[in-house]
Formats: sequence, structure tokens, C-alpha cells
Amino acid sequence: QVQLVESGGGLVQAGGSLRLSCAASGIIVSITPMGWYRQAPGKQREFVASIYSGSGYNTNYVDSVKGRFVISRDNAKNTVFLQMNSLKPEDTAVYYCNSAYSNRKYDWGQGTQVTVSS
Repeated sequence: QVQLVESGGGLVQAGGSLRLSCAASGIIVSITPMGWYRQAPGKQREFVASIYSGSGYNTNYVDSVKGRFVISRDNAKNTVFLQMNSLKPEDTAVYYCNSAYSNRKYDWGQGTQVTVSS
């Protein structure tokens, strides 16, 4: 049974930073492609970032967050992180973690709310 628990969200002013955490159980994040996703009110869930160890250490980001967000993982803690810098009001959403496979997802967690004020 896989459990994904997101935390670290909050209210921050534009230009500020937040660090999100995804504590995983039932899977090993070091060998599982993992991703962060977000869903704003009235909008569909979208991909934000992913991390995996294919031919080495690999990360991918949606264009809108490149240069601002950094995905990482702590294998000993079986936890995935999302460091978010230079936050914009457009980043306001509920953030979720899951498998990075587009058509193979585990049960979604509750997510963590990120609100960026102008």
C-alpha cells in the first residue's frame, strides 16, 4: 500500500520561497520516477517537475517554473522535495506528489496548499 503525504505549503508574498516535502511509504523514491503536480481552483491538475535515475541523475520541469523550482530527494528519508523560489501569484495551487509516469499513478494524497500574494 502506497502512501504519499505532502507538507510545507503556506502563504507567501510574491518573490518569496517555500520548500515542499513528500514523505512516501510503500515505494522507494530512489528507484521510482517521482513528480510534483499542482491544481489551481477551477483548473486541471498539471505537471510541475520530476526526478528519476535513468542514465544518471535526471530532472524535468514545466517551462513556467524552470529556473525557479528545484526538485530533489533524500533517499535515506524516502522523501521528495520541491524548492520553490521567486514565487508568483500564478503558482498558487494545491501541490501533490506522485509517480512521474503519466498513465501510472498511485492514489493521490491530500496535497499541500501554496498561496502566493501579490
